[in-house]
Amino acid sequence: MLRASRVLVAVSVRSLSALDDAVTPTQFRTLVVLDGHDGVNLNQLADILGVNASTAMRTIDRLLAADLVTRTENPANRRQVLLGLTKQGARLVARVTSRRRKEIARIVAAVPERQRGPLVAALRAFADAAGEPDPRPDAVSVLGW
Repeated sequence: MLRASRVLVAVSVRSLSALDDAVTPTQFRTLVVLDGHDGVNLNQLADILGVNASTAMRTIDRLLAADLVTRTENPANRRQVLLGLTKQGARLVARVTSRRRKEIARIVAAVPERQRGPLVAALRAFADAAGEPDPRPDAVSVLGW
């Protein structure tokens, strides 16, 4: 299990290191959460990330400075600020996710065919157990996973 974890970490690191934009893994995780939860407030974001609000705020400040996230007033509650992705932030998430998907597809293709279905099912169950949200329907690959 740890070997598989190391492989997935390596895939993640390689996909980020190929970027011209200097985005840390923590910042990218924040972008991914915002991609799946557009319009959350800072406290909701911190809860999803499992960090305190001040840590989430520092990350958001850096992403705002890089023009990757937006901060808008909640029309239903003007005291609340909602967070989302800019077009540039959404493109970055799509680019990195595409790289990861291709590399993972290459690895899965090397698994014997009779083991692929159970592997994908086990990884889905693992992600579900961790509370990872499903990707947006438009982000699911033609492979169906």
